[in-house]
Amino acid sequence: MLRPCSHGAEKYGIDAAEWRSHMCGLCLGLRDGHGQLARAATNTDAILLSVLTEAQLPGPSARTTAGRCPLRGMQRAEVAAADSPGVLLASTASLLLGSAKLRDHVADGDAARLAGRPMTRMSTRWADSARRQAALIDFDVEPLVAAIDAQQLVESRAASNAASAEPPVTLDELTAPTALCAAELFAHTAILANRPENADQLRIAGEHFGRIAHLSDAIADYDDDTAHGRFNPLAATDTTLAESYELVRESDAELRRALAAARLADVPTIRWMLLDPLHALVHRLGKGVGAVKAHVCNTTHDGHPHAHLGDHRPSTPVSETTHGHPRAHRTGHRPPTRRPGIGEALALVLGVYCTGYACCADHTSPCTGERKDAWWKGCDCGSCCDCADCCSGCGDCCSCGDCGCGCDC
Repeated sequence: MLRPCSHGAEKYGIDAAEWRSHMCGLCLGLRDGHGQLARAATNTDAILLSVLTEAQLPGPSARTTAGRCPLRGMQRAEVAAADSPGVLLASTASLLLGSAKLRDHVADGDAARLAGRPMTRMSTRWADSARRQAALIDFDVEPLVAAIDAQQLVESRAASNAASAEPPVTLDELTAPTALCAAELFAHTAILANRPENADQLRIAGEHFGRIAHLSDAIADYDDDTAHGRFNPLAATDTTLAESYELVRESDAELRRALAAARLADVPTIRWMLLDPLHALVHRLGKGVGAVKAHVCNTTHDGHPHAHLGDHRPSTPVSETTHGHPRAHRTGHRPPTRRPGIGEALALVLGVYCTGYACCADHTSPCTGERKDAWWKGCDCGSCCDCADCCSGCGDCCSCGDCGCGCDC
């Protein structure tokens, strides 16, 4: 769900290799503690736990030199130490989530018949490894295991509700296990960093992060799940895509408030690796469900303010752009809501970012009229750009929240 952009790292004065440092540290930590095959459990969102832990430490964290790796072009690199508390917590989370995912694939019949038994054994092995690892950092993992087990039960109840007299299962019940797991993992970063005063706020932030993760996955899979008769929490609870998007927005706002209360919202690495990618994710989801239409600048060429998309002033023209190109002025008429196709939704939600075509067109600034090359052409961001639409490098002309560009706002 999260993949920070190297352009944003430059903006914050952070080495863009920092994300890779945490990812490689997690991968090597899984290898050293649980064998080569455990590296397949590397979860890029779990890297955030290592980042959160380091962000609360008073001094720099330990780094170690990793050997050559094909994924780094056979280069050595300075990576987070495999035995650091943040990496141990991140690897615990990766093993737990990997175990649950394997078990889900077997339960859903996605695995080939001959692969089902080995996958089940691997799931059990990873769950046991997570317990051992959690003991090293005094983390009680059993409530998380119980929550993961409860997920299948509540989904079964929701799926059979139509044919039973039981009270309907709510969307909150379906997202609760994910929210609980993320909440406890986030809170434990404060314990590992010896900042217990942050634990409550981080628990709130984690709860909403888990909710966003669950809902964004449900939105991404909606078309495919309903087309193939598979379980989807939105369909099971009669929640529309627009309603689920509003819930994502609410959780994003609550997460930011909690991090601000814990005084982490202004830590550059947290903004770069969590808040900016979340901002871009929310914007992309909004576009996918028809809730967000376009890039809108606050000022016209003569300095007069444009109407915001949310303003109910249909007589005031607003300047819109699509993929970096200006559209004709409109009067605020809203396009019909559409559901994203599965390919589009997966690309938007799961981090398959723009690769230099379609959305990365050159851009005419709505503020000055100046035409610029798409900024990715002149930097090393490559395909990891997290801009929601235009990848335009429109600079500071947009107010945060209007343009949806995590790397410019």
